Amino acid sequence: MVNERESVTAKLCSFARAYHSNFGENKIYDDYLAFDLMGKKQYEEMGQLIQNNFDSSKFDSKKWFNQRAIRNAVYDYMLPIPLSRFSFAKRELRAFEQKYSGKSEKIQYLICGAGMDSYAFRNTNEKLQIFEVDHPDSQKYKKARIRELDWILPRNLTFVPVDFTKDSLKERLLEQGFNPNLPTFTAILGVSYYLELGVFEETLKVISEITNENSQIIFDFPDETTLSSHAAERVKKLAQITAGLGEPMLKGFSIKEIQNALARNSLKIENYQSPKDIQNLYFSGRRDNLRAYENVHFVKAIKTKRS
Repeated sequence: MVNERESVTAKLCSFARAYHSNFGENKIYDDYLAFDLMGKKQYEEMGQLIQNNFDSSKFDSKKWFNQRAIRNAVYDYMLPIPLSRFSFAKRELRAFEQKYSGKSEKIQYLICGAGMDSYAFRNTNEKLQIFEVDHPDSQKYKKARIRELDWILPRNLTFVPVDFTKDSLKERLLEQGFNPNLPTFTAILGVSYYLELGVFEETLKVISEITNENSQIIFDFPDETTLSSHAAERVKKLAQITAGLGEPMLKGFSIKEIQNALARNSLKIENYQSPKDIQNLYFSGRRDNLRAYENVHFVKAIKTKRS
């Protein structure tokens, strides 16, 4: 099932945040609730998955993964993209809040493909209404973990279960109280790698249609070198890993293709970060071997007019 495959990717992303928060020095992004929300069992499963060269059939519930044995793989493949893109999201969200919190009674944060994101439990801005969009099965597991931890659900958090094979994102959001007239910050992270541009553009279109002119969208995307023979060896290896997990990267996009897709939906780029920019902003001067991926780009887009 595709949903099961996607859950492995989400778990690896959660593992990366938890691992870095527990063991990282000079933290790029500190999700100090990641381990608790993920749970010891799944943390161990993902650690063993990495140690066993991403072969899930070798999992042994009676064993522990060796932290030293997985360090190189974690630093080379698991940490760079999630840590830098969440740090990017944190910076842009903070700037958005500073700009609009004083101008509006409420503002909205829409997280598409939220997975095990814990931001709603770390957020301190009572004006920020958080909408987490994810597959019903993924949200079912997350809610179960929250109950097990005896965490209190924030009043400004709304879960929006969406099965994209049969549900309308727009309808589901509106049913759950999403307000198109409020300034909205939307994050679509870790999604474009596994979609054709036309499919990804449909999500951009929906978000543009249901948000006002004071809204912003951030996302990351792989460039056109991703699946080419000229791709960096690390990029080729990551593509092999995701394909082996049943979720192959389909292609990459040029910045021109991204600009055109945004323009078709009344959006334009306000902040663009190339791989070189990402390296300088998030990894420069580090003593460990963390470094930006050669094919990953970050974008913040804003509305050009009311859709």
